[in-house]
Amino acid sequence: MMRESIERVDWEKCELLPVIVQDNANGEVLMMAYMNKEALELSLSTKIAHYFSRSKQRIWKKGESSGHIQSIHSFNLDCDNDTLLIKVTQEGVACHTGRRSCFFTELESGEVSAEVEVSAQNMYGVIDTLYHTIQERKNADPSSSWTAKLFAKGDNTILKKVVEEAGEFSFAYKDNDEAEMVYEAADLTYHMLVALAAKNISPDRIKQELARRFDMSGIAEKNSREN
Repeated sequence: MMRESIERVDWEKCELLPVIVQDNANGEVLMMAYMNKEALELSLSTKIAHYFSRSKQRIWKKGESSGHIQSIHSFNLDCDNDTLLIKVTQEGVACHTGRRSCFFTELESGEVSAEVEVSAQNMYGVIDTLYHTIQERKNADPSSSWTAKLFAKGDNTILKKVVEEAGEFSFAYKDNDEAEMVYEAADLTYHMLVALAAKNISPDRIKQELARRFDMSGIAEKNSREN
């Protein structure tokens, strides 16, 4: 029965199925995400929303870090069998910004219509929160945002800052200046996240790569790259 349900989707048309997420109680649209076949199967079997993250390049259970899970009440395909509407009970908030819904910016005026309900840092930790903040700055005014200015100046400036901060960290290390090492490491981390954000590469993928390396020695890992 589950296999029949999954195959009702026109997967030839959509390798990743767009999913609109709606509050079951009041009809509010909370977010939009994507599912592949595995994510849809997990969602159908557990009745807990699972998605495929394009930036993380993996399946993720909504709320896996924050605890803000989505319990699914219903699944409805559209008339073309290539978009899914799910109705959920949302624990906490749906948006990574800490707002109830992801749809809070008025297009024409840019006015933000919803308040932050939960600290994003408490939900995701400082690295992921910083990455999401950097992503949001892509459309900010370069005259008022250093991050937006970096994006506006392009790849060469972004990469120049990564190299510059790596050099500053190296000098601090050579001087055995612990406080300066911490400061420069923070600067380097920020500029590396800007570079990753420019390519839409989530820091979660770095965590996945580091986790993969736990299963092999450093020498074996190096040899695997050389072969």
